[in-house]
Amino acid sequence: VQLQASGGGLVQAGGSLRLSCAASGRTLSNYVMGWFRQAPGKERESVARISSGGGVTSYANSVKGRFTISRDNAKNTVYLQMNTLKPEDTCIYYCAAGQTLTSSPGAYQYWGQGTQVTVSS
Repeated sequence: VQLQASGGGLVQAGGSLRLSCAASGRTLSNYVMGWFRQAPGKERESVARISSGGGVTSYANSVKGRFTISRDNAKNTVYLQMNTLKPEDTCIYYCAAGQTLTSSPGAYQYWGQGTQVTVSS
């Protein structure tokens, strides 16, 4: 599976962005999908994840109520809607595909290249 993340950019605090993760090579409907983020010098952390059918989602406490993960298996795409962004959300965001709905990055087999999100105060 090849994953291509897009949609990052520069936004003011309180603003919104929608990230997209498009897949090619294989159908995404076979995979659990996750969004992760990593700031310089820090470990990669789970932001949100969604089951293969889309019926189960889970979020990090830091983004709960502000971010929404969704997927369109017909379009082979996963989304991360980010609202009420804060400066501490500034990171590189990665999408990933795996077989287990978990927050552990090591459980995901396929990774996109990352997209930078910068939130100014």
